[in-house]
Amino acid sequence: MAYTGTGNEKAVLASDLNRSHVGHTVSFEPDEFTVIFGRIGAIARKEGGVTLALDGVIGAGGLQSHYSLPPTQNVYVQPDMLTNTESTIKDLFGKVQDNLRGHKGDSSSQQ
Repeated sequence: MAYTGTGNEKAVLASDLNRSHVGHTVSFEPDEFTVIFGRIGAIARKEGGVTLALDGVIGAGGLQSHYSLPPTQNVYVQPDMLTNTESTIKDLFGKVQDNLRGHKGDSSSQQ
């Protein structure tokens, strides 16, 4: 397989994962035959690799609850809905401010 995530997922190198990613839903390919979808419960950095522990996996169909990945491997992270919403609101607010500034300039030039 050559898994490259889905449309709304963001590729992050395993070495770039940090505490802000704990709790996020991720997908990754731990080997050439398997694609994992799960929620990060913990991240451990070790010399030469990164270990992801997944929430809710213990005893689930023989799946592992943790995976060791090379630091250069992509892990595909679902966007954080709260952060996306904040960014969208900030963008819209910025556009409204720009529009108001533009109209203010138009009205002063008409006087």
